[in-house]
Amino acid sequence: MQNTPTTIKPPRTRRGLIEPTKVKWCSFITITLCLIISVITSVLAIWDFTRQDTLWRTVATCVVIAGGMMAFGIVNALYGPKE
Repeated sequence: MQNTPTTIKPPRTRRGLIEPTKVKWCSFITITLCLIISVITSVLAIWDFTRQDTLWRTVATCVVIAGGMMAFGIVNALYGPKE
């Protein structure tokens, strides 16, 4: 029997310009807030407490903000320092 050395690879660290865990939490909270705001505005528009124009502007703004946060998370992961 031969004694062959076993090599253990260190766990792979995640990469990103900003710590990926913080980016995920920030994105999650921002997207969740956008969804809540959109739902509340939609309900108010359905019950005629706000105008339809307000509804579409709010939903569009929330979609843009949520999309920007998702894009930021992806870019942070892609362009972080290499291991």
